[in-house]
Amino acid sequence: MSAYKCPKCGMKYDHPGKCNMDGQTLVEVKKEHHNRNNRAHKDHNHQHHQMMMVDFKHRFIVSILITIPILVLSPLVQKLLGFSFTFGGDKYLLFGLSSFIFFWGGLPFLKGIISELIHKKPGMMTLIAIAISVAYFYSSAVVFGLKGKFFFWELATLIDVMLLGHWIEMKSVLGASKALEKLAQLLPDSAHLIRGNNIVEIKISELKKEDLVLVKAGEKIPADGEIVKGSSYIDESMLTGESKPVRKSIKSRVIGGSINGDDVLEIKVIGTGKDSYLTKVIDLVEKAQKTRSKTEKLADVAARWLTVIAITAGVGTFIYWYIYGPDLAFAIERLATVMVIACPHALGLAIPLVNAVSTSISAKNGLLIRNRTAFENARRITTVVFDKTGTLTEGKFGVSKVSLFDDNFNEKQVLQFASSLEKNSEHPIAKGIILKSNLLKVTPLDISNFKVLKGEGIEGSINSNTVKLLSRKALETRNIIIPEEMDDNSIATLVFVLVNNKLIGVITLEDQIRKESHAAIAALKAQGLKCFMLTGDNRKIAEDVSNKLNLDGFFAEVLPHEKQEKIQELQDSGEFVAMTGDGINDAPALALADIGIAIGSGTDVAAETADIILVNSNPEDVVSLLLFGKATYNKMVQNLLWATGYNFFAIPLAAGILFKYGVLISPAIGAALMSLSTVIVAVNARFLKLVK
Repeated sequence: MSAYKCPKCGMKYDHPGKCNMDGQTLVEVKKEHHNRNNRAHKDHNHQHHQMMMVDFKHRFIVSILITIPILVLSPLVQKLLGFSFTFGGDKYLLFGLSSFIFFWGGLPFLKGIISELIHKKPGMMTLIAIAISVAYFYSSAVVFGLKGKFFFWELATLIDVMLLGHWIEMKSVLGASKALEKLAQLLPDSAHLIRGNNIVEIKISELKKEDLVLVKAGEKIPADGEIVKGSSYIDESMLTGESKPVRKSIKSRVIGGSINGDDVLEIKVIGTGKDSYLTKVIDLVEKAQKTRSKTEKLADVAARWLTVIAITAGVGTFIYWYIYGPDLAFAIERLATVMVIACPHALGLAIPLVNAVSTSISAKNGLLIRNRTAFENARRITTVVFDKTGTLTEGKFGVSKVSLFDDNFNEKQVLQFASSLEKNSEHPIAKGIILKSNLLKVTPLDISNFKVLKGEGIEGSINSNTVKLLSRKALETRNIIIPEEMDDNSIATLVFVLVNNKLIGVITLEDQIRKESHAAIAALKAQGLKCFMLTGDNRKIAEDVSNKLNLDGFFAEVLPHEKQEKIQELQDSGEFVAMTGDGINDAPALALADIGIAIGSGTDVAAETADIILVNSNPEDVVSLLLFGKATYNKMVQNLLWATGYNFFAIPLAAGILFKYGVLISPAIGAALMSLSTVIVAVNARFLKLVK
């Protein structure tokens, strides 16, 4: 059987070659099919939940209508309401109507017990099925001659309430995933593709990388891209949580689904489909919702134990009342009530619903959760460690000075060497050097033999010369004499430029502390947390930033591999550490920290080592994240306590412990209490809020 098929020409192949028609690699075709199947699977699951919700609603409405004549025909209801309505064969009509409700209305629960027993995981469906089966078959036996009383009205109302509870549950689960649907709907249906001098309207699914698109004022941006013409304020609030429109100009990155302001833009497409920011966010949220944290696993254990306790208590209750109770009917009624009231329905919904709500809210506010256990551990954090550049500071280094140490070179030449080596780098220091070079209209030179010198700088060959950009520490390691005027008191960043191992100049760059950093550090310290800074910059710069922000301490001149050691030191001293960094140089530290928080500026959301990704490079989001993590955990605990705690009171009452005092719960009231607990859990989850 052919393993590969080209979607364009329809031809099938047995090898991963290329289709002659469009040149698409057939391995890519296979990946495309795999992605398509994944999307189809997700759509199928959503449709399945939708169908279940509609089915429970339909069964509830029909069953409640059938329940009305059952109530009218029930002797106990007639006695309670003080009327009499009998006729020949009325008990057989009552039996027929109740049989319909049992087999049709109760079908989901009867199917559920079979599934749970096959998988050897008895749970809520098992308890419900046992309760309604006991009530139905006992009442049916009474109709055909057994001495006792009917439980048909209790059976009908019990099924009604259970169907209502499941309908509400499915509605809540679907409601929690609406944020994902809204994210998926952010992209427009079409785009204005620029072809030469013409503009063609195409579907966004037809867009490719490097395409040029026109985005008019007020329109949604159709794909991730880079502005090549125009400037405008972009509304990214639905994607990143940034409430204010962001000014974007030529070479600025834009995210598909964000809204253009009041100017016309031309954008070069750089990310579509699975490579787009929006798709990555949706995938991250879906994975987070499926991730099972320790809290959720605890709920599963509690549910299993509750099932065992309920069955044991139900059987024990039946035996006790069969021996000491008024009659068999009373013993069966107590058994049914215990089984119903102990259903771990609320428990099954308690944690997953908070999980779904929290990840959806987080995604809408630019907080992407990859590891739910780490997120819930926010309550345990004692120390927050920040990377400096681009996190606590703006990361926009500007060249303030170029110092020359060789008369054969001038300022432009020093910048030309530096900008040529840095031209492909996204590092803030590199951007500062390139910006200064562009202002002076310096043309970059071709380079070869480019190398990254780990923790020291970079080097490359330019016009047969070996050019290096090094840090002060690298010069000291190489025993290269540093001019006296470049003393260690500077709080600026110094980049030393060497040609053939001779120092020709120093580029001085300065960074500014973010306004938000002051508020973020103050808020964290108000929560009783310690704040440290970890940077590769020199000690004087680190000390200056630390003093201005009132940090508890700092680690300076730390190489990338040493950052991990500093995190370990804090952990060894008893601290529970959250590390915030850029996800690249800080990868080892992020991986070792108890919670790794990656700064994912703009479209970069693929920080594999981080537990949580902050879309905006805003330190205040760290505060929001930690507070939201605590709030989420508290909601889970509240739901868990409610879903299990009420059983300690309800099960004994259902078993008839206060019977001699006239306090007794019927099966229908038991079902109502159980469903009420489910509703309370669902509503409580909905009150979860993120404070920015």
